[in-house]
Amino acid sequence: MHPGRQYRGSLEGKREQRSYKALLEDPMLRFSGLYQENCSDLYVTCQVFAEGKPLALPVRTSYKAFSTRWNWNEWLRLPVKYPDLPQSAQVALTVWDIYGPGRAVPVGGTTVTLFGKYGMFRQGMHDLKVWPGVEGDGGEPTTTPGRTSSSLAEDQMGRLAKGPDLEVLSDLTKAHRQGHMVKVDWLDRLTFREIEMINESEKRSSNFMYLMVEFPRVKTNDKEYSIVYYEKDGDDASPVLTSCDIVKVPDPQMGMENLVESKHHKLARSLRSGPSDHDLKPNAATRDQLNIIVSYPPTKQLSSEEQDLVWKFRYYLTTQEKALTKFLKCVNWDLPQEAKQALELLGKWRPMDVEDSLELLSSHFTNPTVRRYAVARLQQADDEDLLMYLLQLVQALKYENFSDIQGGLEPGSKRDSQGLSDDSTLDSSQILSGSSGSSTAPQKGKEGADSENLEQDLCTFLISRACKNSTLANYLYWYVIVECEDQDTQQRDPKTHEMYLNVMRRFSQALLKGDKSVRVMRSLLAAQQTFVDRLVQLMKAVQRESGNRKKKTERLQALLADNEKVNLSEIEPIPLPLEPQIRIRGIVPETATLFKSALMPAKLIFKAEDGAMYPVIFKHGDDLRQDQLILQIISLMDKLLRKENLDLKLTPYKVLATSTKHGFMQFVQSVPVAEVLATEGNIQSFFRKHAPSEKGPYGISSEVMDTYVKSCAGYCVITYILGVGDRHLDNLLLTKTGKLFHIDFGYILGRDPKPLPPPMKLSKEMVEGMGGMQSEQYQEFRKQCYTAFLHLRRYSNLILNLFSLMVDANIPDIALEPDKTVKKVQDKFRLDLSDEEAVHYMQSLIDESVGALFAAVVEQIHKFAQYWRR
Repeated sequence: MHPGRQYRGSLEGKREQRSYKALLEDPMLRFSGLYQENCSDLYVTCQVFAEGKPLALPVRTSYKAFSTRWNWNEWLRLPVKYPDLPQSAQVALTVWDIYGPGRAVPVGGTTVTLFGKYGMFRQGMHDLKVWPGVEGDGGEPTTTPGRTSSSLAEDQMGRLAKGPDLEVLSDLTKAHRQGHMVKVDWLDRLTFREIEMINESEKRSSNFMYLMVEFPRVKTNDKEYSIVYYEKDGDDASPVLTSCDIVKVPDPQMGMENLVESKHHKLARSLRSGPSDHDLKPNAATRDQLNIIVSYPPTKQLSSEEQDLVWKFRYYLTTQEKALTKFLKCVNWDLPQEAKQALELLGKWRPMDVEDSLELLSSHFTNPTVRRYAVARLQQADDEDLLMYLLQLVQALKYENFSDIQGGLEPGSKRDSQGLSDDSTLDSSQILSGSSGSSTAPQKGKEGADSENLEQDLCTFLISRACKNSTLANYLYWYVIVECEDQDTQQRDPKTHEMYLNVMRRFSQALLKGDKSVRVMRSLLAAQQTFVDRLVQLMKAVQRESGNRKKKTERLQALLADNEKVNLSEIEPIPLPLEPQIRIRGIVPETATLFKSALMPAKLIFKAEDGAMYPVIFKHGDDLRQDQLILQIISLMDKLLRKENLDLKLTPYKVLATSTKHGFMQFVQSVPVAEVLATEGNIQSFFRKHAPSEKGPYGISSEVMDTYVKSCAGYCVITYILGVGDRHLDNLLLTKTGKLFHIDFGYILGRDPKPLPPPMKLSKEMVEGMGGMQSEQYQEFRKQCYTAFLHLRRYSNLILNLFSLMVDANIPDIALEPDKTVKKVQDKFRLDLSDEEAVHYMQSLIDESVGALFAAVVEQIHKFAQYWRR
């Protein structure tokens, strides 16, 4: 941005000579320019002002001797840059005459603003009126305003009644300069010479003196540009104000019903419009619009126009199962007629997918028929799929009708408050002998009825399915027990807490009413609860033990060995709560150890009924529900990817919270990457040691390398989508078969204790393990990342629906901002992009994260490289 320049053209007009009396009073006047026969040696000073204050020192024209007229052919460079000029900037010009040695007197002054009224910097020639005998005034308002040629015309109009209309001439000249007239070169030259001569003669015959000034024109590549004044960030689009920031005017009708909209709504959805809508078919443009609406993610709110459109073409949309949730969102359930029409249509709609029915169980849908319809769709899911969603379905009970859940209880069962483990629960021998009064034949009560109609609510459905499958019963019991024991819910929301107690009571009753195998299931759950309670007491005793970890471990082993007292090492076979397919006979005392971390979780090896050993971590003093959720989602994603024939060798180890303060985790034999680097130097050396192969890449078995690359890709994409934070080389684990996996999910959904986390959790050591950025394996890793990302985007609705059911779960990182939870996950999927754009986006994320780790110069090491240092 170069400083502004101005060209001093010339000074026109006659200088008024002083009276003879003034000459007598000041004899030196005889030697000033006033009394010279030819043009005296005048000079001009120029200074920029704003708000009455000078912005810079004055600049002046160089000395020049004049003969017949004052004409300075000189550019003056103002010592201010264009971007530093305020819009009110003006330039004050003063013409000076030499008056004796080292002294000058002002001939006159004039002032002109640098920007026009529309904020455009002045260009071209300007005639400025010179106010005699004073300096140019930079104040606001100025006392020496320069007059443009149009003002001159006004000044002269009276005197030049017969002369040309100078104002019109000036306007026409301006219009020509701005390109509003056709330019004819030869005619323009003639015309402008004539206009100049008219101007000259008028100025000469004027009583005032005029200073002609030229401002520069900006040209680039023969194209003329204007300099326009902008405020800072002036080219940013101004956001539409959603609230009145300036003046708040109370509008008494603001919160009231809009009668026009209500009338339109009633007419559009009246029963009379039904027959006409029945055969309505959309045109191509409307069909495209409907397809866009149907493909919206579950979180998207439909505008009133979109709602009206879906309602209008509701009969046409009944063949599209994906459109049903969008249609149900359009219904105003408070209007009986509208609700009636919607429910009639519900039965005619093509049945929706099980995955989509989860959305109808969220808090947004309160109509009981709609919720029961969702349950009817869930009945189509097999036990394996139901198990994948069970954690969320237990949370969805919070949005059910609590009185319906209580209504399903049998009379006189209120005492059975702790489900299967209090005084009212019969012990297993009594259950097995059927002394509760029920026959051994299965009784189909409300829970037992396997109806395909809309009779079952969610609670009834979950209990009826759990009574038919011991694995479902196992997880349903533990998921509900954790909610029953949640002190936070008990204090904050006693109604929800009471509801979960009622669910547990109903579950207990349903198991009691079942046949012999179902009642055995109940006694085994009671035995599991007893086993876990004993284990908790044991862990408390170990934690109370003073001394170091070695002493505590010895105490743990000693207590376990004393089976008489703790009864944990030799027990009747029970299903392991973490994995009920495995029946355990007890814990092997001498193999029990404690981990180094603060809470000292215990590694316990269980003896299975078939003689196998099953290692498990039992944590006491830690809420595992967040880890449980993340591992469930990882396990689900693994299943979804396998469905698409993509096995990324993930390790979705099992986690089960048995209370808000303790729980089990599956133990996977592995080594932290930090330890691998400390002992072997790098990941490749570790693989060469445990899986050498002469033919494989870098002397490593090709199968192990393939597993490593795939598991890196899988976890990179999954930790990105779930926003997993606090990654370091101690919570990245590696198996000898090449599987890499993450543990410890204390920070999710974008939370991270370290500043500036990289978008992809990829460490330098992981990339070096593949052979570096130039290797074939690294290119394969990138390809697997894109593929996994594209596949998971196709299942985004299912994943978002599962998260939307978890918003009210007491999971720390969700409880922070429950309303933003689903949006955080949705944003990671980038559903606004096409598949091709999504691949490019994933490429850029990987390149950004990896490029930062391998900066060429040490000084350029990016913020992400620091992330992996603990």
